[in-house]
Amino acid sequence: MSASPRKRSTLRNTLGNRRRWLTICAVAAAAGLVAVPAGAASGSTPFGARALDRLAADRTQSVGTVSPKVTAEDDDDGNEADEIAEGADQYAEARTSPGIVAPGAYGAAWDDLSNLPSTGGSWRNITDLPYDSDDPRYRDIDSNSSGGSGNVTGRMAAMAADDDGYVYAGSAGGGVWRSRTGGGHWQPISDGLSSQSTGALALDGTGRLWLGTGEATTNADAYLGSGVYVLSDPHHGTFSARGRVGGDELESTTIHELRFGGGKVWAATSEGVWSHSTKTLKGAWKLEFAPNPAYLPGGSLASDPSAAYKNIANDIAIDPKDPSKVILAVGWRSGDDYNGFYTRGSDGSWQRVSSGFGDLPTDADNVGNVTFARSADGSRYYAIDQSPEQLNTNPDSGLEGIYRAASPSGPWTKIADYTQLAADGSALTTSGYMPGVQAWYNQFLTVDPSDPNHVYAGLEEVYETKDGGGTWSTVGPYWNFSFPCWSIDPAKQTGDCGQTTHSDQHGVAIGRYHGKSFVYVGNDGGAYKRPVHGSQDASGHATDWTSLNDGTIDTLQYYSVGVGKDLDHGGVSVTGGLQDNGQSVLRSNDTVMGSNFGGDGGDTLTNPANGCELAEEYVYLAIQVTQNCAVNDGSWITDPARATSYNVAPADNATGEARFIAPLAADLKDSSTWIAGGRHVWVQTHGYAIRSGDEWKSVYDLGAGRTATAVAASGGKVYAAWCGPCNNQGFARGMSVGNADGTGWHDITLPTTGADGTVPNRYLSGFAVDPKNADHVFLAVNGFSRHWTEGPGAGVGHVFESTDGGTTWKDISANLPDVPANSAVVTPNGGLAVATDLGVVYRAPGHTRWERVGSLPAVAVLQLKLGPDGSTLYAATHGRGIYTIKVRDCR
Repeated sequence: MSASPRKRSTLRNTLGNRRRWLTICAVAAAAGLVAVPAGAASGSTPFGARALDRLAADRTQSVGTVSPKVTAEDDDDGNEADEIAEGADQYAEARTSPGIVAPGAYGAAWDDLSNLPSTGGSWRNITDLPYDSDDPRYRDIDSNSSGGSGNVTGRMAAMAADDDGYVYAGSAGGGVWRSRTGGGHWQPISDGLSSQSTGALALDGTGRLWLGTGEATTNADAYLGSGVYVLSDPHHGTFSARGRVGGDELESTTIHELRFGGGKVWAATSEGVWSHSTKTLKGAWKLEFAPNPAYLPGGSLASDPSAAYKNIANDIAIDPKDPSKVILAVGWRSGDDYNGFYTRGSDGSWQRVSSGFGDLPTDADNVGNVTFARSADGSRYYAIDQSPEQLNTNPDSGLEGIYRAASPSGPWTKIADYTQLAADGSALTTSGYMPGVQAWYNQFLTVDPSDPNHVYAGLEEVYETKDGGGTWSTVGPYWNFSFPCWSIDPAKQTGDCGQTTHSDQHGVAIGRYHGKSFVYVGNDGGAYKRPVHGSQDASGHATDWTSLNDGTIDTLQYYSVGVGKDLDHGGVSVTGGLQDNGQSVLRSNDTVMGSNFGGDGGDTLTNPANGCELAEEYVYLAIQVTQNCAVNDGSWITDPARATSYNVAPADNATGEARFIAPLAADLKDSSTWIAGGRHVWVQTHGYAIRSGDEWKSVYDLGAGRTATAVAASGGKVYAAWCGPCNNQGFARGMSVGNADGTGWHDITLPTTGADGTVPNRYLSGFAVDPKNADHVFLAVNGFSRHWTEGPGAGVGHVFESTDGGTTWKDISANLPDVPANSAVVTPNGGLAVATDLGVVYRAPGHTRWERVGSLPAVAVLQLKLGPDGSTLYAATHGRGIYTIKVRDCR
């Protein structure tokens, strides 16, 4: 089936303007960010979840706005040109508010969790199979199928490769993986570490693999790390705690880059630039430079809300001909007085570069996130510079430019800007959303070892120049939707277009396999490769990308999981919402998962009696619903009546009064009654037959400035938790209880101080209602207790119990490790399972002590669900896919 030429042109415009939302925020304590509402999509417009032109328009409106979260005294303007960043910030807020978390919190929690007794039993990964974002079964209006990304997995933050066919992929939250076959057939090699968040990977001159933990993209779900580790035999070994370099100096930091020179390894971290000898792992790291040392741990301003972004270092350029010549790129993406380039003066002190850099700016307003690269012979240096001023004032892009020099000391010549890249085959040509619009989040840069003029640069897309920046090609366009070669016909996959990569680039490496050189890129969809000297079509797009996400690597970042009976094939259908990879669908007969909704997948509802009746939250309560798993061959493009999914967002989506990942739940006793939380508590009673957002009814107004963080219902009794403000400037939380019919609503008094058992003043993240008694409810509390958190009312405890409908609460945390708790579920035998940032714990019925369920890596588990018959527990991990375990093993 194909459309008429006129219709096809219209579709290309529509599809090319579709945008997958990203989760982006600052690390730990962000600068102020501004929310612009997502907006409920029109029922007459295809691709209702989000359109690129709408995002561009929203971003234009946000330029120059000033966040109320940051004051002038913060020395950060607080202007955030991209509305995406506000939604992103919320993930970190849940774990840090009401204060600042002291270093070492996650490490201590991991030690405590590892020492808990075990319930026995083993987790089984059910998503360790290919996940096809172009699955031809799911070509409905909210799918990204036919975009050209192919098989995907979770965000890849760093890549490394050697000349023997070994490739290393460092994921955002699922650890480091090794391939011995030039990509594919992956094995995890860092599961023994207390941090599975990758910031940097680098091979040194002796073949050792260096890992900097703590992802440095300053995005929503980026976790702090536990330091730097070395693997002496990366071809065969695995990382262990014994391989940590130095002491705990770099614990609870993020690491942007590791660079080598003069017998040292240099680390650009969120707490300045550090160095260490490469000859021995012992001895402390040396702090080379921190622009604002008073904000470092132990400093006089360490507890200041802005401390986390006062010493951000992005990269280091070392002259191999003279390793004493070092240039530091230091700066917070949104701008600060300290932003700039630094080098050593004649007296050995670090001094800001103020002149001699040529086209590359040196002023604080125009130096933000920076990435360096140099040629193998040292004759060429390249740099990408993101400008805070551009971010805050230019609706089209935050990119200042790409530059070339003969020496890291300059002078530098600009060889590309966003307008040039947009004209060279980019898919991002819409005003308000052009190349480099997220240059503070997306960056990589590398030089072909055999040719100093052959460069690969990564922003949202992948760009290539073969003449030192004279001309560029977009070899990895954002997607294929906007190009004439595109087709939605399932038989053609993406028409005559070649496969592209997933968007949003983070890591790159060049290596060899069987004597041939390949470039490896890591992005929000995993890892891809092509020959270094590959082929291009007439538009400059590569025709030879290969996805390396073959199912043996599972780093999928789930926010949620849903399970229902597969009526067509027997067994169950499992779905889940993902960071920047939509919603996955795994039916009982599948050997390849499909994607029926694109964008960011938030919360998920699935009818236990029919796994193809499901709802998926995009962001800010933009909810899509389907009753056939959104199976569609794309025929809706010529006949809109053939669409099989519907946008049913409640009104808080249009006003922006809901969290980025907002809570959504079905009544335990009635799967047709749904509860959604924004500023209001919303109820609809048509179940999966809902067709319009107008069918939601507001049953309670939580109040101006408040937004729901968790909802649950059983037999018509509804619980809603909220925060407002939700950041660490005046953080407040609370709870309201009432009925689904709108009666009996009232606020619960939760004092911030008082006797033991008081629910702490931290983020309330989840309810678990006893299915036998709606007044018997459990509460999961995020963040860290006051031992680690410097903030008013941080309190203690992570799990609380009420037997009187939420009026009073008892702390039942007992021996539970001090780690953020995300959700809970009551098992059929009356036990309680709790999902934490480091795994799952369980309390047996009649017991007070907690046990560890199975043995997962140190990965965040964000949601737990029971299967339709209650015999199986499903865990949505944010970095290692979905796992299951039999409930009988949790005893």
